[in-house]
Amino acid sequence: MSDTYQTLVAPAEGLYKEKGSKFIALAYPVRNEEEIKETLAQVRKTYFDARHHCYAYLLGAAKKVYRANDDGEPNHSAGDPILGQIRSSGLSNVLVIVVRYFGGTKLGVGGLIHAYKTATADALASAPVIEKHETSVIKLEFEYAQMNDVMSLVKELNLAVLNQKFELACEMELEIRNQMLEQALTRFRKIDGVTATTETLL
Repeated sequence: MSDTYQTLVAPAEGLYKEKGSKFIALAYPVRNEEEIKETLAQVRKTYFDARHHCYAYLLGAAKKVYRANDDGEPNHSAGDPILGQIRSSGLSNVLVIVVRYFGGTKLGVGGLIHAYKTATADALASAPVIEKHETSVIKLEFEYAQMNDVMSLVKELNLAVLNQKFELACEMELEIRNQMLEQALTRFRKIDGVTATTETLL
């Protein structure tokens, strides 16, 4: 099973207008549901005067974590078309929020499906894409005396350092590809006085 997926390099935007209604699609690369909650809250704040903030997201290389939300639009007329476009683009770890400003004329379910689908497709069509691997974070705690051993292993495994605090008691957070996780944890734990724990990022 591959741990590789394609996602957006940076946020992207799309637009669709129909009978006075405006559908603004905002696509974001995301890593987990916590980040999705924060992004949704931010968008609701920025577009506070919009009638609807419908969204869908897809997470993980296996694409098993997903959700679609109609935010008050008729059932399956908004979230599902957004999710469908994310799926057909082949992307993962992506959140798309479509903000709707109501133009006074109802579009009907068919019209809404078309609008949400088209706005999402517009945002995803022009967005640069990058290939990534599912990763986890390793949290290390160790004494200053173990610094050299720890740093030489970090270098050997070519790990990205997310955070570090070097005092008498040292802490580090490292990002690692999931395929290498068990091997790396075993090796860090072999260094005397090192505590290594982990959390999945996607």
